[in-house]
Amino acid sequence: MLRFLTAGESHGPALVVTIEGLPAGLPVLVDDLAAELARRRLGYGRGPRMRFEADEVEFVGGVRHGRTLGSPVAVLIHNSEWKTGKWAQEMSAAPGATAAPLTQPRPGHADLAGMQKYGFDDARDVLERASARETAARVAAGAIAKRLLAHLDIAVLSHVVQLGTARVRDDLSRPGPGDLDQVDESEVRCFDPDAAAAMVTEIKEAAKAGDSLGGIIEVLAYGAPPGLGSHVHWDRRLDAAIAQALMSIQAMKAVEIGDGMAVASRRGSEAHDPIHWDDTRADYVRAGARAGGIEGGMSTGEVIVARAAMKPLATLNRPVLPTVDVVTKESTVSFKERTDVTAVPAAGVVGETMVALVLAAEVVRKFGGDSLDELCRNHRGYLEALRARS
Repeated sequence: MLRFLTAGESHGPALVVTIEGLPAGLPVLVDDLAAELARRRLGYGRGPRMRFEADEVEFVGGVRHGRTLGSPVAVLIHNSEWKTGKWAQEMSAAPGATAAPLTQPRPGHADLAGMQKYGFDDARDVLERASARETAARVAAGAIAKRLLAHLDIAVLSHVVQLGTARVRDDLSRPGPGDLDQVDESEVRCFDPDAAAAMVTEIKEAAKAGDSLGGIIEVLAYGAPPGLGSHVHWDRRLDAAIAQALMSIQAMKAVEIGDGMAVASRRGSEAHDPIHWDDTRADYVRAGARAGGIEGGMSTGEVIVARAAMKPLATLNRPVLPTVDVVTKESTVSFKERTDVTAVPAAGVVGETMVALVLAAEVVRKFGGDSLDELCRNHRGYLEALRARS
């Protein structure tokens, strides 16, 4: 079983992620993780922190001479600000107290609910862990998952389909595995140049108003074989696992697989993907992607399509959201932390991460093997058996 666990706070000394269940012999380098973390910092509308958030990565276990050992892989992501001493006292693990507790919780953030749940009187005790900075640790884990999937010819990528009210054309073709560089070259990681220009305009307008913007990302997985996931238990269904993974990303409020909500308004004759036999491929194919490459909780062999909707960020550059001071109980406005106008382009990279981790967990469950060679051999055998039965 492949699983991961992250630890660390936004302004603490480091983030940590441990990944368990990787096969031995998987080639992985610090540079692989650093490249994915650099993609997470992409996007027009990001704040100044992205310019100095260098994400210095270090393997502290599970990798030797550039290959996994089959033991848990532990990754450390140093906080470049910590070295300056700026947060050393405020976030120290040693006994002490803050001189400036945050007592005006932000609507839309974890602040108040977390303070109530854990009995805190300072929102920083909540926000430091609730911060989307935690996703850097996930992206590091996802970079390794992508390396694993690549050995099985599975590629995961994302693009922004809506930012604010600006949206890609309905007739636009989806990007394929070879288009990722083109997507990343866009300021907003959008495959539609016209929509991208409109998105940048919306960001500029929101920035002038001191406001924030949400949007929708689409994650695509190419090359997944039929049969990942299962129909036999609720927690084995692939679409359920992907939905949970995407919803776990900070600020996400909705997920849909394939045509999602749109299918609900169609008749059955127009809601499903017809199955055909392709003599050239000697394989079954589905006409369309209404189901998003998943039927009955299992991958169909077609491209997996999942979208997630991100709400506008709860911290604004112009604090106007009404709240209550938890000490005085007086009406006030929420406090301001460093923030972005939008983080939707970066959220796409995190979405890739979560889908890649789900798929990596499923291929490890499906094909097994203690080493990469054994996993790949089992994968090839499964595909050969499918072809033999066709």
